[in-house]
Amino acid sequence: MAPSGSNPLGPVFQTVAAFSRRLLIAPDTAPDDHRLRPLLSLSLSPPAPLPPAPPPPPEVLKQMDTKVAPLTKEEVGRATWMLLHTIAAQFPDEPTRQQKRDAKELMALLSRIYPCKECADHFKEVLKANPVQAGSQAEFSQWLCYVHNVVNRSLGKTIFPCQRVNARWGKLDCPDRACDLEGSNDIVPNR
Repeated sequence: MAPSGSNPLGPVFQTVAAFSRRLLIAPDTAPDDHRLRPLLSLSLSPPAPLPPAPPPPPEVLKQMDTKVAPLTKEEVGRATWMLLHTIAAQFPDEPTRQQKRDAKELMALLSRIYPCKECADHFKEVLKANPVQAGSQAEFSQWLCYVHNVVNRSLGKTIFPCQRVNARWGKLDCPDRACDLEGSNDIVPNR
């Protein structure tokens, strides 16, 4: 039995340490060779503390101190329109009733949860005056371009020619129709 307060595995560690001193990495070398060392070294004492890590380089410290500026309304707007136009470009030519409802609900949700209250309120007004048209990909893309231009007009921005909407926000280049909005009940595709 090990004495009280000592490590009960102490004798095992001592045996393994003694055995490892007899194992050589290069047994064919002379006993005074510098490569002659134990294969395994165990100690009953706690390991020595690691030296402190060197300070990060100044450029890393500068990046750590730099706070990221919040997005502006304009940046959020551009990103939102890009997403919406990309969704419209992928919209099916012959959408199901559910896909049509989803397009309308997306716009309604956006007008309620958009991160700029002033913008969301304005978009609600735009939707009230211009209900979502999602009977086909072409109709949805043209409707979205039209309401985008309504918003642009109110902001004093230039108007985008809607006949060029597919050239600007065309279908994604996805192999094997992987971007089609067909939907599936399988959460792990291609099983």
